[in-house]
Amino acid sequence: METRELRYFLAVAEELHFGRAAERLGMAQPPLSRAIQQLERRLGVCLLERNRRGVALTEAGQVLLSEGRATLDAATAAARRTRRAGGAGNPGGTRHRLVLAVKTAAVHELLQRLLDAYAAQPGAAEVEVLQCRMCDQEARLRDGSADVALMHVPFNSLAGFDSEELMTEGQLAVLPAGHPLAARETLSMADISDLPGLPPARWPRHGVYPPGPGPEIQDQTQLAQLVALGRTVGMVPESARAWLWSEHAAVPLTDAPPVVTHIAWPAHSRSPALASLVRTAVQLGA
Repeated sequence: METRELRYFLAVAEELHFGRAAERLGMAQPPLSRAIQQLERRLGVCLLERNRRGVALTEAGQVLLSEGRATLDAATAAARRTRRAGGAGNPGGTRHRLVLAVKTAAVHELLQRLLDAYAAQPGAAEVEVLQCRMCDQEARLRDGSADVALMHVPFNSLAGFDSEELMTEGQLAVLPAGHPLAARETLSMADISDLPGLPPARWPRHGVYPPGPGPEIQDQTQLAQLVALGRTVGMVPESARAWLWSEHAAVPLTDAPPVVTHIAWPAHSRSPALASLVRTAVQLGA
């Protein structure tokens, strides 16, 4: 199959209407219909049921809808990474560029050490740091916007990626500086789970927020402001102390799950520049 055919089929499958699909693709309807019929003949299956009431997907069409989306996403990601490897968009167009996705304000010290150590390597590629919201690193790796990412388990999923573990750290409760619990040396999860007027902040997991009364948090800056205003209590890795304000108090949590930072990359990558960056990261974490 050609990617052009996949785009045509996906448009029809998503619109379930040849006219709307043709308009979306910027083409006439007859050649679109012929392209879908040719695809069905080549595959030897019926992808769409056509009748007076409209268009419906067959079982085979449902499979191609799912698989086709993944295939086009992979093709787009491959094109983006290929252009970067060839120097497209770089001054002079010759130097390999790597895009490193990181969660905003996370593991700042590790990130700085990694960038400095890698830059000292002979022939090091240019590294662009892509700041992401919570859990966005996964999506940026999958769509080709990034070549490599610093990921944090249990918040990020490493499914489908190769990875190396770099560091493990505990978590802190971040409270308003004047709160009575701010004077404690340690706290437990139970201590902060039901504080009057201070509901726990809610972070998204794969785009979905867990239920609860606390505010929905998108990034560290939002969390910092809401904690300082006395509107929420947050849980963050120990390395997040670097961005805390004077209006905050950070108290270690004794029973929170540890946060493990990994460097992750697409399993099929064969980039020498990426391999060198990963080796540098592993040496720093050793």
